[in-house]
Amino acid sequence: MTKSRATLDKDNAPDLIRGSDPNRSMASIHELSDFTETARLNGDLVHVKELNIKNFEMKSKLLTFIRMCRDLRHENLNPYMGFLADPTHPCIVMEYCSRGSLNDIVHNEDFKLDWDFKLSLLTDLVRGIRYLHSSALKFHGHLTSKNCVIDSRFVLKITDYGVNGIMERCKALFVFEAKDLLWSAPEMLRDELLLQKGTEKADIYSMSIIFQEVALRTDPYSTTGLPPEEVVKKLKKPPPLIRPSVTPQAAPPQFIQIMKQCWAEAPEMRPSIDDVYDQFKKITGGKKANIVDTMFKMLEKYSTDLEDIVAERTTQLEEEKKKTDQLLYRMLPPTVADNLKLGRSVAAESFEDVTIYFSDIVGFTTISAMSTPMQVVDLLNDLYTMFDATIDNHDVYKVETIGDAYMVVSGLPVRNGNRHAGEIGTMALVLLSQCGKFTIRHMPEVPLRLRIGLHTGN
Repeated sequence: MTKSRATLDKDNAPDLIRGSDPNRSMASIHELSDFTETARLNGDLVHVKELNIKNFEMKSKLLTFIRMCRDLRHENLNPYMGFLADPTHPCIVMEYCSRGSLNDIVHNEDFKLDWDFKLSLLTDLVRGIRYLHSSALKFHGHLTSKNCVIDSRFVLKITDYGVNGIMERCKALFVFEAKDLLWSAPEMLRDELLLQKGTEKADIYSMSIIFQEVALRTDPYSTTGLPPEEVVKKLKKPPPLIRPSVTPQAAPPQFIQIMKQCWAEAPEMRPSIDDVYDQFKKITGGKKANIVDTMFKMLEKYSTDLEDIVAERTTQLEEEKKKTDQLLYRMLPPTVADNLKLGRSVAAESFEDVTIYFSDIVGFTTISAMSTPMQVVDLLNDLYTMFDATIDNHDVYKVETIGDAYMVVSGLPVRNGNRHAGEIGTMALVLLSQCGKFTIRHMPEVPLRLRIGLHTGN
């Protein structure tokens, strides 16, 4: 192994150009200081993860271990690209995965995950763990949805493997927060030494919690409604046993059965990763779940539904357009509204032969003082509904209503010769007659009197 492959020391530093990536939460376990940066390594974008190790020193046994981690190669492992052996800021350099973590995708509501898509990602997870358990590394140690990353082809890759081995060889300890321990097996929570190292059976338990996250698209143990501190406390000291709850509506029964087997309280009762892999093969019918095939199926489904969706959206658009037109025609004369809709300018126009109608309610101030606001609203709504129905039978145009004032005109916006005075006069008589029969809902004994004024001329 050359120096550039094993470590990125001072001689290689110019090739590693850091740059923070605030839009991608590829956060890992707390011991990486929740510190994740992107960098350029020989022109390629990589992830740089800083380890919380003071006075770091690259010794021969550690170098051998890092080389072993570097040599692990599987399509579902995120490979080591190098190691920055800085005394104060040692970093693992790994391949950049543009889709972020599995945790990111699970909590992104804009990202649609059907069951085939979920199964494809989880199959990748099982295959990656199966390879790790058969390798010289033997286990991951601190598996979470945050250190399962997704590349541009939607392939899940496990990262942060070997971190516990590096920490152990540097005699450094992990410092966990309660939220970081939600994936940890109960036996690890009860044994600090075991928690620092990890085991194969603990990986199986952690994997089952990730299964729950993906199935429900929620945080671990979210169905319990308890804060992380309380969950960890109950995991350490049962009974009763505390586990997530996954309904048959969220996942197939076979999957739920595997998940429950994997989070068994006794480590020896949990299946091996080979057993889990075999059960996944039964779920998939022996075929490897392929994310590309899944996406093609989704595209076919979307294409089938697209015509109906477009028709539905078109209907909704037409309905909204009708509402907009109705509002516009209520506010403006039809000729003005039509010109505005067509984007034409509206020139000011003079109308010489018109008759204007004004009216208000006699004693409206007194009536309002004796009424609640909603009663006043109901009164005006009832009255103007009656008025609007009446004026539709005449060649007139309602200009506006302000409070109890009602203004109507004839002779515009469409000229009607000398008929404007007759149209307004007839309309006024009809309105006056109707007001004599009008009943105020909350004051049925009070008559409604209308005061009308007309102006006509040329």
